[in-house]
Amino acid sequence: MALSIQLPDASRTSETSSSVSLELSLDGGFAVPENNAFGNGFRDYNKESERNLSVEEFYRKNHIYQTYEFAKKKREEYGKLDKAEMSLWECCELLNEFIDESDPDLDEPQIQHLLQSAEAIRRDYPDEDWFHLTALTHDLGKVLLHPSFGGEPQWCVVGDTFPLGCAFDESVVHHRFFKDNPDSNNPKYNTKLGVYSENCGLDNVTMSWGHDEYMYMVAKANNTTLPPAALFVIRFHSFYAMHRSGAYQYLMNEEDEKMLKWLHIFNTKYDLYTKSKVLIDVEKVKPYYLSLIEKYFPAKLKW
Repeated sequence: MALSIQLPDASRTSETSSSVSLELSLDGGFAVPENNAFGNGFRDYNKESERNLSVEEFYRKNHIYQTYEFAKKKREEYGKLDKAEMSLWECCELLNEFIDESDPDLDEPQIQHLLQSAEAIRRDYPDEDWFHLTALTHDLGKVLLHPSFGGEPQWCVVGDTFPLGCAFDESVVHHRFFKDNPDSNNPKYNTKLGVYSENCGLDNVTMSWGHDEYMYMVAKANNTTLPPAALFVIRFHSFYAMHRSGAYQYLMNEEDEKMLKWLHIFNTKYDLYTKSKVLIDVEKVKPYYLSLIEKYFPAKLKW
């Protein structure tokens, strides 16, 4: 299967990026495996296992405590970008200390997931270096878990994301736990549109707070020259209800629809299915990714 899409010129800023026609195939060299690292189907939240029991408990907390007001306060707090100054690669190394409790498919340190997805894209699309770096960067917001950033609990850092300020769609994983979320009983927030208008655009939507939102904010504030498609992937790669189930389309505008093509490429194959017990030699690939970081980001970023 192939997707004919417009490729943003990654050498330009988001304000001045141009487009060239390119045919990108979903049938590149990376072979999608049938099972995850535990021998189960990917994103199988019903499989009885000790891992999935912990995932379920994670989502119980996540769905109860992620409210519209909570996310607004977190965006304001972390939008100051006053936690640290460090390079993108230094952030990658910090993630060596963490395993994502919401992930039913892998229990390896996060730097391995970043490199596994980046290397698979690099193999399939060797000329799209901005896409390689997008994969390396997409989960760096999980640094919120680090004590130097306040040691946030996992329920407000990782996991699937979803809009706040409107009704919770039934396609969101473990939807039943939303019944105990205060917003579910608030008439201001529990209708289809809630505080939004039809086709207002995802830029105007408050998403559940977590690593996606944080890394998106960090990238924009530090003037990355990654193209708009990269920023869209970083911000919405955990928004499975939208890009996998087709929910919340009434909030999307025309620009969101264009960017969604890139997100489908990333999520259909690389973000989820590259998770593996076959680990990447970090030191071997490090020089290549350092060169990409130098190309698209400043030497030191404010976090």
